[in-house]
Amino acid sequence: MKTESKISGRRGRKQRAFSLLEVMIAIGIFFMAVFAILGLVSSSLENARRLQRPAVDASPVTGFLLMTNKFVENIYEANLGDYLGNAYKGYQVTYAIQEVNSNHWYQVDIVVQSPDRGRAVVSKMTAMFYKPQSPPGTFDGPMAR
Repeated sequence: MKTESKISGRRGRKQRAFSLLEVMIAIGIFFMAVFAILGLVSSSLENARRLQRPAVDASPVTGFLLMTNKFVENIYEANLGDYLGNAYKGYQVTYAIQEVNSNHWYQVDIVVQSPDRGRAVVSKMTAMFYKPQSPPGTFDGPMAR
């Protein structure tokens, strides 16, 4: 008797389960959340990689020019990787040396261009140097030696 009442009690209640449509909607929401989290992680990793790249600046070129004893007025072009190593390979450096006053004062205009993005200018700098060992420049005239 007891068994009959338990069976009849189960038949009286409405049994409920998830339909296929509800399961598919839940899976869709789950995957949308997972892909949103993966997108955030991916952008965070990209930003971390960007921070690890060397900061490209024209100031190391001025340090290199300070080590030279003589300046000759001209416009020079070089690969920044030649001065600073492979981390800066592809960056183009252009510097123009010009005597701006007598007594061997030189103005150096330095421009660093990126290897990508159509050679966009990354850094500009103007520096003044005093190099008395340099050969006669524009302001020294033909008589000075």
